[in-house]
Amino acid sequence: MQNIWNQKFNYKSISRVTDRNGARFYSCDGNKVPSVTTILDKTKSQKDRDSLNSWREKVGYVEASKISKASMLRGDKMHKHLEDVLHGKQELDLGESLEIEKQMSQVIVDNALSKYLNEIWGCETPLFYPDSHAGTTDLCGLYKNKESIIDFKSSTKTKRKEWITDYFLQTSAYALAHNFQYNTHITQGVILICTPQLEFQEFIITDDEFLYYQNKFKERVEQYKALDVKKYE
Repeated sequence: MQNIWNQKFNYKSISRVTDRNGARFYSCDGNKVPSVTTILDKTKSQKDRDSLNSWREKVGYVEASKISKASMLRGDKMHKHLEDVLHGKQELDLGESLEIEKQMSQVIVDNALSKYLNEIWGCETPLFYPDSHAGTTDLCGLYKNKESIIDFKSSTKTKRKEWITDYFLQTSAYALAHNFQYNTHITQGVILICTPQLEFQEFIITDDEFLYYQNKFKERVEQYKALDVKKYE
C-alpha cells in the first residue's frame, strides 16, 4: 500500500510514561496529559463496571485474566501485521499459514483497506491535545474519500453498535487532537473489527454523529479532571 501514502504532516513524537497504577500519560513540549484509554477507563459508568465484574465472577477471575491476556496478545499481533502491510514491509500472502492473527489481518485488508482506503497520512500516529488528552491512532487518512481516523479491533465475537461506544469516543478523541495539531477537518471515525472466526465488521460514524461523540468525549475529559482533582483534596 505504499502507493497511497501521502506524508503531508510532520508528526511530532510524544513520550509516554505509565504510573504505578497502570495509568498512561503522555508528554509533549512539557505538557503532560492522560491517554485517551486512561480517561475512558477511569470514567467508565458504574453499569459498565458492574457488567465487567459480573463476567469475571461468572468465568472465574483466573480464567478471566487468561482470556484478557490472550485477547490482548492476539490484538497486538494483528495490529503489527496490519502496520507492516501499510508500510509495505510484507504482503499478507498466507498460503498454508495457520497463524490466526495474519488471517484476521487479511480479512481486514480484503474487506476494507484494499477497497476503501484512498490515502494514508500516518500509521501508529502520535496525537496530542494540550491540557486534555493524547494517544496513538492506528491509521489516519482518507477512507471512502473522507478524512478519517481508523481503528483496528480484534474481538472474540461480533459486536453490536451499542456495545462499542468507547471505540467511537476513542476515534473522536484522536480526531480532536489531529484537527487541533494539523488544521485538518476530520469528521469520520472508522472501526474495523475481525474475530478469530474471521468474521468482519465495519462501523462508521460521521458528521453530526461524529460531532456528538466528540462532545461526549469532552464531557469524559471533564469528568476525569474532576476525579483527578479529588485525589489531592
